[in-house]
Amino acid sequence: MNMRARGRRSSVLAGGLGVALLLTSCGADEVDGGSAGGGSAEASEFELDCAPYEEFGDLEGETVTVYTSITDPEDQPHIDSYVPFEECTGVDVQYEGSREFEAQLVVRVQSGNAPDIAFIPQPGLLATLVDTGAVVPAPEQAAANVDEYWDESWKAYGTVDDTFYAAPLGANAKSFVWYSPSMFEEAGYEIPQTWDEMIELSDQIAESGAKPWCAGIASGDATGWPATDWLEDVVLRTAGPEVYDQWVNHEIPFDDPQIVEALDTVGGILKNPDYVNGGLGEVQSIATTEFGDAGLPILDGSCWMHRQASFYQANWPEGTEVAEDGDVFAFPLPPMEGDAAPVLGGGEFTAAFNDDPATQAFQTYLSSPEWANIKAQVSGPGWVSANTGLDVENLTSPIDQLAAELFQDPEAEFRFDGSDLMPGEVGAGALWTGLTDWIATDKPTEEVLTAVENAWPAS
Repeated sequence: MNMRARGRRSSVLAGGLGVALLLTSCGADEVDGGSAGGGSAEASEFELDCAPYEEFGDLEGETVTVYTSITDPEDQPHIDSYVPFEECTGVDVQYEGSREFEAQLVVRVQSGNAPDIAFIPQPGLLATLVDTGAVVPAPEQAAANVDEYWDESWKAYGTVDDTFYAAPLGANAKSFVWYSPSMFEEAGYEIPQTWDEMIELSDQIAESGAKPWCAGIASGDATGWPATDWLEDVVLRTAGPEVYDQWVNHEIPFDDPQIVEALDTVGGILKNPDYVNGGLGEVQSIATTEFGDAGLPILDGSCWMHRQASFYQANWPEGTEVAEDGDVFAFPLPPMEGDAAPVLGGGEFTAAFNDDPATQAFQTYLSSPEWANIKAQVSGPGWVSANTGLDVENLTSPIDQLAAELFQDPEAEFRFDGSDLMPGEVGAGALWTGLTDWIATDKPTEEVLTAVENAWPAS
């Protein structure tokens, strides 16, 4: 391993955040910005302040294995971002991505073949693994990073029974509405700042003879999941974060009147024949339209708005400019009132299956602002972190920058994707099926939610 960085601190600070990144072969203008086409720097161009990792001892020649659901081509930026850590410590990080991650991780843990670290995208799965006794608590150095650089809600999602196990890693923001800036400008439309303004805009577009919204919830065996995001976003806005938490934890019935109101509010858009489904068909077409195709009618002017997460930027055809003055852009799904909009999102958490010093050092690195800024600069569009030490200018996509700004807004309430927190038979079963029927067959709201309530496991 190249050990030239051991014990040194860089002389160049990225974004003024105290993130030690030494540029060894490129100009600062190449690092601070970047186009939406990909990362703007190579990981080998960075060196870390290695002092935080020296306290774990001499790690030269040690190996850390990482197991994750992040596969080709998204895996390479992760692998590249580990190079500075490897050069600092002498640790060899071995990365393995699998499309069968959730099932295979459980099998590996049960058979005594657990990786050193796994990137777990569902807090519910983390809790299941903690119950096996295989997951070890996070080191105090990683916990200190999370306390300093993350909203406390993120630490809670990595905590089980009051013990902190898993630091957050990447994140995605789901509360976005995609639109065409040029269409809005030509029509004289303003970006709505409240839910009522968004409905008024929808009415105005519908009165012009156009369909304001396009949507699709088809996704193979996972058909229905985009509708869960709609419901979760609206529960946050109509009932508030506390009720959202009670609902997700089943402290109130799934068909509580507040949840009925929220789904009816969603229905005011998705089941309104005057509003949907622009360029795709009638209301029922939402159930059969692939979610990846659902926003595309914006490009030909047959749809005006599409609610989908920041990661939807990868679904626009090659050559589509994603920018505030480009072909498409997005605005935050507005709050009911004029306050900061709640943010719905997801992410991964780093869980360790041993407390070896090399494993703990790597966990600490991944929880640091240093790693977040390096990862941002070696990645293309579609990756962001809620680490507040991340300089948003290091992200290569304006949508990722907007997502990071939402995560870093101290006034915004963040909540994790509710269906990912619920038992699998509910969040990835009865709820998907119920919401699909709600659209495809116009099944009444209360019947749908009562059926999901009845599917909740007894214990």
